[in-house]
Amino acid sequence: MARLDVRGEICPFPMLKAVEQLKKLKGDEELEVLTDHAPALSTIPWEAAKLGYTTQIESSGHAEWRLRLTRDTTAAKNPSKVLEQLSAQLEALGVSE
Repeated sequence: MARLDVRGEICPFPMLKAVEQLKKLKGDEELEVLTDHAPALSTIPWEAAKLGYTTQIESSGHAEWRLRLTRDTTAAKNPSKVLEQLSAQLEALGVSE
């Protein structure tokens, strides 16, 4: 699994760096992104879905999150489902979009 630490960076840089890293992945390799910038919890999953990845978000500390991006060929085909899943995850974490 590839890892990317963008803590301390603000938009658009976490999303841009995540997209750049996703484009370098091979096969079913996953990407783990660490961030402390709440807006990245929306921008990274959305851009990742366009590239065929789904996102699982978990809290990894006070105002820090771990995003696990996994290849899913259906993600890019169904943006409304991606948005629903993202909204549900953010709500469960108590983070507003």
